[in-house]
Amino acid sequence: MSAMAETLDRSAVPGGTARIDRRFAALKAEGRAGLVTFVTAGDPDLDTGARVLAALAEAGADVIELGVPFTDPMADGPAIQRAGLRALAAGVTMIKVLDMVRAFRATDTDTPVILMGYYNPIYAYGAERFAADAMAAGVDGLIVVDLPAEEEEELVRFTDPAGLALVRLVAPTTSVERLPSVVGRASGFLYYVSITGITGTASADISRVAPSVARIRAASELPVAIGFGIKTPEQAAAFAAIGDAVVVGSAIVQEVEQAVADGAPETAPDRVRDLVSRLAGGVQSAAARA
Repeated sequence: MSAMAETLDRSAVPGGTARIDRRFAALKAEGRAGLVTFVTAGDPDLDTGARVLAALAEAGADVIELGVPFTDPMADGPAIQRAGLRALAAGVTMIKVLDMVRAFRATDTDTPVILMGYYNPIYAYGAERFAADAMAAGVDGLIVVDLPAEEEEELVRFTDPAGLALVRLVAPTTSVERLPSVVGRASGFLYYVSITGITGTASADISRVAPSVARIRAASELPVAIGFGIKTPEQAAAFAAIGDAVVVGSAIVQEVEQAVADGAPETAPDRVRDLVSRLAGGVQSAAARA
């Protein structure tokens, strides 16, 4: 049996799916939901982007989604699109994204890091090479927005043996019939997209989200993170009461953008740290769950 085909002993692996599992187990033990934060890697430049990444964990992010900049981000709203363009203009590549994670791991070995993006950069890099390099750099999982469950085999045959989680997106439009195939090979956690449309353009409606989260939980034992449309500490607290985690992205990216617009990109880490601290406080203020 080849090394790529062997079953991985997750308990023996410090990172990857195991690190995500440990974080959600710790959150469950604390009786609270987690805060998942998103930023685009290398926005507005590699040095500042690295300091923004560190600021997320320092301010209370439980899991970090690091966006891989791409020229055609179909699911992203204007704020994240502009962040991607700034990062690309700064020379960010997949190799540099992995280097950023590797540098982050030199000081933080506990916070899970999920790369979020599109399949084209992974395909261009080479899926097998990417899985090995990502795991070696300290990446724990992937969210590949445009890779449907029906087409994921070409990636998971490398990510599963490497120990990388593949976090699946579940949408309001995901049918009852299709849900089992979407969650079937997911790992780490499930990401519920709480609105239809692109990021950063609308607020989520908790009365509609709660039944969907219950439906997902009936189909999978994985934790459910709720994202898209959550922008404020108050919204984060409300959704933390029904999910295992809440995801905030566009609001954080906009803090970076405002620092650039003010002509002071060096202030981006402090701006992000302040917002994430308030978001974490909102999540932690939600009623403890059994």
